[in-house]
Formats: sequence, structure tokens, C-alpha cells
Amino acid sequence: MAVKRVYTFGNGKAEGKADMKNLLGGKGANLAEMNLIGVPVPPGFTITTDVCTEYNEKGKDAVVELLKSDVEAAIKNIESLTETSFGDKTNPLLVSVRSGARASMPGMMDTVLNLGLNDDSVIGIAAKSGNERFAWDSYRRFVQMYGDVVLGMKPESKEEIDPFERIMEDVKERKGVDLDTDLDVDDLKELVTLFKAAVKEQTGHDFPESAWEQLWGAVMAVFDSWNNDRAILYRRMEGIPDEWGTAVNVQAMVFGNMGDNSATGVAFTRDAATGENVFNGEYLINAQGEDVVAGIRTPQQITKDGSLKWADLQGVLEEDRVDMYPSLEEAMPDVYKQLNEVQQKLESHYKDMQDLEFTVQDGKLWLLQTRNGKRTGAAMVKIAMDLYREKVIDDKMTLMRIEPNKLDELLHPVFDLEAIGSAKELAKGLPASPGAASGQIIFFADEATKYPETILVRIETSPEDLEGMLVAKGILTARGGMTSHAAVVARGMGKCCVSGAGALKIDYKERTLRIDGNVYKEGDWISLNGSTGKVYDGRVKTRQPDLDGDFGQIMDFASKYTRMSVRTNADTPKDAVVAREFGAQGIGLCRTEHMFFEGERIKTVREMILSSDEDGRRTALNKLLPYQRGDFEGILEAMEGYGVTIRLLDPPLHEFVPHTEAAQQEMAKEMGISLAEVKTKVSDLSEFNPMLGHRGCRLGNTYPEITEMQARAIIEAALNLKARGIITKPEIMVPLIGTVEELKMQAEIIHTTAELIFKEKGEKVEYLVGTMIEIPRAALTADLVAGIADFFSFGTNDLTQMTFGYSRDDANKFLPIYLEKGILKNDPFQILDQTGVGQLVEMGTQKGRSVKPELKVGICGEHGGEPSSVEFCDSVGMNYVSCSPFRVPIARVAAAQANIKKKG
Repeated sequence: MAVKRVYTFGNGKAEGKADMKNLLGGKGANLAEMNLIGVPVPPGFTITTDVCTEYNEKGKDAVVELLKSDVEAAIKNIESLTETSFGDKTNPLLVSVRSGARASMPGMMDTVLNLGLNDDSVIGIAAKSGNERFAWDSYRRFVQMYGDVVLGMKPESKEEIDPFERIMEDVKERKGVDLDTDLDVDDLKELVTLFKAAVKEQTGHDFPESAWEQLWGAVMAVFDSWNNDRAILYRRMEGIPDEWGTAVNVQAMVFGNMGDNSATGVAFTRDAATGENVFNGEYLINAQGEDVVAGIRTPQQITKDGSLKWADLQGVLEEDRVDMYPSLEEAMPDVYKQLNEVQQKLESHYKDMQDLEFTVQDGKLWLLQTRNGKRTGAAMVKIAMDLYREKVIDDKMTLMRIEPNKLDELLHPVFDLEAIGSAKELAKGLPASPGAASGQIIFFADEATKYPETILVRIETSPEDLEGMLVAKGILTARGGMTSHAAVVARGMGKCCVSGAGALKIDYKERTLRIDGNVYKEGDWISLNGSTGKVYDGRVKTRQPDLDGDFGQIMDFASKYTRMSVRTNADTPKDAVVAREFGAQGIGLCRTEHMFFEGERIKTVREMILSSDEDGRRTALNKLLPYQRGDFEGILEAMEGYGVTIRLLDPPLHEFVPHTEAAQQEMAKEMGISLAEVKTKVSDLSEFNPMLGHRGCRLGNTYPEITEMQARAIIEAALNLKARGIITKPEIMVPLIGTVEELKMQAEIIHTTAELIFKEKGEKVEYLVGTMIEIPRAALTADLVAGIADFFSFGTNDLTQMTFGYSRDDANKFLPIYLEKGILKNDPFQILDQTGVGQLVEMGTQKGRSVKPELKVGICGEHGGEPSSVEFCDSVGMNYVSCSPFRVPIARVAAAQANIKKKG
């Protein structure tokens, strides 16, 4: 059976539908679906994502041969529906060529509009439309876009503007005009000539006149753009697999730049920043789509209410607003009515907030795209809960609508009210993406790491700025509206953004920002409030956010559908309290060594290390005992009623001694010994590979008195709390075992110490003794280990290091290259390697439970807060995952979603 590579749509019919996103990409599937439900869509066809894979494997010539007959047939279908002819001089079919991956990647790949124009057809279009300026403006745009996307006409350096823009600025300066719309027909003809000359000069080839040559060039350029730098970076950021590929969508052009009865715009069925159930968006009269997102012209609002709010924010008088910036609702009431009906229809059909692109050609509305809209974390929660309350979706679907990682946006600081009240306001733009950010000004995206905290300040952003936008704390632009590139991408990232702050005067060459006479240089501090659009001088203090009822309801849904509980990694009572407020049900990892560095304790630890015999070590450990006991009391009390896994001392002792001569001299003075003695001890403790050296259970088995002290501190803390009526569940975890004998020796020390304390106090508490599975051999012999252990906790940080043979401290030298070259799909320290490390986890769990069917199993590595890793943990039957306090809500939702997916 022949492989189908091209799917047509148009005139209410389509060969595809919404559930074919994997094959047709999100855009292609939704174009087909809109046709099927009666939404006006220009006819066209979609080349499948599979062809992108074939292109990457076989190259252009082979793919053109595979596609040629199907694409020719699909073009004929468009010709018959539009009564035009592709490549014709007098009645030409013009098309757009757009990307469309199965997951939304806004602005990351390439687009070509007005394809099919040449020196002959532009005259035909002018005659047919009766609008010579429109025809030549479209031709100018096409040469510029094709030259950039397909022919590679790029700026010579980051300080320089696009070569076509430079030519255009020269022409506008000579004409004495500011806007593209002020150029007349002769100016546009001149621009086309100059643009084509620039192409010939830079590429050595004439601009292609053949419509078919243009089409194949654009299709292959879109496939190529799947592997451009910004698309690769975006995929890594969003976890989109490289092998998915992009579809290519070819559609008959509809024109928003045919005059004052034409327009183009972007709209959202709900507010993408706040989640409010308000239809909103922006449009431009007599413009093409790129004009709206580029921010070259000030966009106008879709609704009258939105226009009034915009004018108030910008300080625009009502008479000026109505005259210069009317809403679509006011300027084209009939079109607005149609658009409003369509947006309601689409949201009702897809049962989610939609992001629409539309064009109005000579008074007729056309939809070019719909997709589930990118939104902030706050909007995500509100929209999901509002749809639930509207009975559009149930509680399970509400939970599945939550992107776990985006909850992180709701848990971080906002500006302190008192501090913001006294801050100096510099400017006001549009509240494009909420949140608070302070940072030092940088003007170029590739310099976003120049300072620890940066604000990227640009006239406008483009997809090339993605990497810097990801690093910066916030984004500030002089141009652009709520649907500009900066706004849409920032919202998707959960990044604070203020766009369209017109008072900003940015000079890239001088690296300065001028605002009403104030000059700010690179490195100066400013602050942004993405919820109000305000820009402030200097650094403004922040505070923790208030979590509203919707967030709590989402957490309640998570609790309802979760099989696996979520614990936290916490070393202090304060962290434990924070995590419990987020819903943590216990502690999966308390690292006792972190307590050794506080205050005077480090001196006592060093006294123990410097001791030459057991008596000296015990003397020092007796001084540490009350500190440890007090710490454990606080942590166990904070997690009253829940299990608290306390890991015995893990790092090598060399980490507790100073390594500079000045610090060693200070230590010698504190200890009353010579510098030479300190240096000798430090030298004795040094190891070639400390990660695999004298640490973990090896310390406890070498110096049993350390394990005795820690066990006593834990048991006595539990007994003290029991005397106060507080229920505790201490779980003592032995780290880094590789043989069952290591665990057996440590367990004997712990049990012996506990029994001694019970006799001393005349009282008992329940406790468990388990181990951390972080060495491959422990996982392979887990059936033997389970004979001793009451529980397993997989320490996937070290297990990943030892399975891959990668050092976490040194892997950054080659991991980025491995990811770039596709040797690894993900950083294994961020996302659990389910194939290798995961196999050990699954094997260890199964072997352990073959001996003890009710063996409690969890994970305490940082993977415990990463959604795909959480789903894996649920699939192998773990009892819990554990993660840092601020990732607890993320893990709770991920755990619930994993259970829902499993049960269907």
C-alpha cells in the first residue's frame, strides 16, 4: 500500500482531523478539524512529519521525487477551489508555507508568505486586485522573507540589523517617512529591485522567478528549520523529542494588507496571562501577520473593553484612541461578531483556551490557525478550574490540564508591597507575562549570563533571542503588544515580561537605555512587574506569593487520584514546615551532614577528625550529640505522624576540613595544635576519587562511634517527642552500601544502640532501618539486602553517576556536546535514564519485594521532582517519591497524572 505523505483540506472537507497531530502536526491537524466543523479556512495541504524524517535521512532530491506527484495534485486542488493558477502571470495562486510540529513551538521554525510572486505575477495581482500598492508591498515582503528564510540573508553581526531592514531604513530616511505604510508604489518597486540586487550580491544567484522552484525551496527550508539553533533549544526546554519532526502546511494566501477593509490579528479565547474568561487579542488594519507579532506598528485591541484598558495603561486620551487605535469591535463590527462566534465555537469544541490567528481580506474573515494557547502558571490553574466549574471538564481532566513544571511559577516571589510602594517608577508598558524580576540590564541575548541576574532589554525580541530569554530573570521590550514574540514566549516560559514600553529609547551600539532623560547603562539594575507592566529603578525587594483557592483545589484533586505519596528532601525544621504546607507527607531524605556546618559545630567535627584515637573521637561526638538530637526533634516534630528518613553521615571527612593555608592556620589556632599537624591530617584525608572513597557506610563501619552517636540522637529525639505526646516515625537510612555485609554491620550498631537507650529510658519507640540504593551492586543484590533492610530509598543522583560513569561535577564539560550531537536525549542528572538506571531501579524493587513483598520503596534523588521520572517511579510500584520543598506540588500533580494515565 502506497505511503500517504500529503493530506488536503478546504471548502469544509479534509483528509485529516484533530487526533492526527502526530502525523500532521498540531497546525495541520487543527486546520483539517476547523474545516470539518465549519470554520472558514483557506484551502491547502499538509506534508506529514514523517516526510521530515525522510528528508533528514535521504536529502532534498529524494524527498522532492517522493512528493512531486502528490504536491502537484494538492496544488491543483487549491487552484480549483480558488479559481487561480500556480505560476500564472495574470491570475496567480499565491501560497504560504508554514511549519507545524505536533507540539506547539511558537516562532521557533520558519514561514514564507506570498510565495508565487515574481516580476510578472506581481503585475497580474495588481490588475486583479485593483490595488497596485498592495501587490508591490506583498512582493517586497516575499522577497525579504524568502531571502531571509530560504536564501540565508542574515545580519553580519548582532549589532547590525537585518540587511533588508537596513535597505528599507535607508529608503525611508531618504523619503523622510517613519512607517512602512508611508512608502508609495514607486518606493516599494525600488525596494524590490534593491532587495533582489542584495540577494544576487550576497548569494551569487538571481532571486528565483519560478513558482515551483520557490515552493520546493520553502518546503525544504521549513524542514531545515526543525534543526535550527532556536528550535533545538526550545525542544530541550520543553522536552520535545528531536525525532518528531515538523509537518509543512501550504495554504492559499489571504491578505490582510489589501487596504482599510483588511486586517490581520492574533486572539485568545481567555486571558493567557491571568486566565480571566475574557476574549482578547490584537490586530492591525492593512497588515500581514508578521506585523502584529513583530511590534513594528502599535497593535490595536480586538474588543472595545480591551482597547479602553490598553488606552488607560498607555495614557492615551479617549478621542485619540477612537481616532487612531479603534478596537476591531468598533472598526469592523460585522467581522468582530463573526470572530467572536468562531472563538466561542472553537473553545467549546476543543474544551480549552484557544490561541487563534486570523486574517480579514476585503471584509471576509479567515482563520489561519487554532491551538491550545500558551499560558502562565497562574492562568493554567485558573482556566482549568474555571472550565471545571463550568462543567466543561471533570476533575480528572482538570488535573491532566496542569503542566506540573509550570506550577513552579506560582511558588516564587513577587514584589514586596512596602518596597514597591517606595520604588521609583520609570516607565509603563503592557503586562505581558506576570511575576516580579530584578536584574542588571543586558542588551544582547547571548550575553544573558554576563551578570548573575539579568533583565534582557530589547527594542523587540525575535526567535534568535530564545537562549537569552531563557536565562534572563525578565524581559523588557520597547515595541510589541500582548501577542508579540516576547510576550508569547515569556508566558510559555513563565518568565516575567513587560512589552511595548514606548518610552524606552534603546541604543545597541552605545549599550544604553534612555527613559525620559534618565540614562541606564549595561549592568545597571532595574525591576519589572509583569503583572502591571511597570518598570522600576534599581533592585526591588520581593516576598513569597499567596497561593489562592484554585491552587489548593488542584492539590486536593491530586490527593484524590494519587496512589504514590510525595515526601520532601529537607535538612532543617524550616524546610520541613514549608514542604508540609505544600502537602509533603514525610521526609524522604534528611542529610545529617548539613547540620555539621552550623555555628560552632564545625569546630567540634574537626576536633573529632583530628583525634588520633577512639576516645578522642567519642569526646568530640558527645559534644555533637545534643546538637544532632535537637535538630532531629525539630524535624520529626515538623513532620509529626509522617515517616522521616534520616541518612547517616555520607560525605568523606575531607569535606569538613579547610584546604587553604589561611583557613588551616585558623583551625590550628582554634584547636591548639601546630599548622603542620593540621596539614598532615588534611593530607591524610585527601583522596584521588572521594566520590568512590572513604564515605557513607564505610565511615560508619570504620568508626562505629559515629553511627552510635547519630543513632542515639535520632532515638532520643523520638523518645523526647513521645514524652510530649508527639507521634514520630524515624527511619534510619544507611548510605552507599554495596554489600549486604556493610548494611548488616551498620544495622547491628543501630539496633544495639537503640536497645541500650530503651533500657536507659524505660521507654520504646518504633523505628525502621533501611538503606539507600545508590551503587549498582546493591540494586543487583537487592534480594540479599532486603533480608536486612526495612525499606529501600533509591539515591538516583549517585546511582546515575555510577551507572554512567559520569561525575556530576565534571560532566558539564561534555554533556552539552553529547546533547547537541544526540548521543544523549536528556541530561541524565535532570531526567531519569529509564533505560539503564531505571532498569536497575526496577530490578532492585522487584528483587527486594521478592523477599519482602511489603518492602517500602522510594526515591530521594532530584529526579523525585521531575514529572516524567515521577511517572516512571509510579510504574515500578514505588510507595513514594521525595524532592526539594518547592517541587512538592509538581511531584504531587505528576504522581496523580501518572496514576490516572495508568488506570485510563
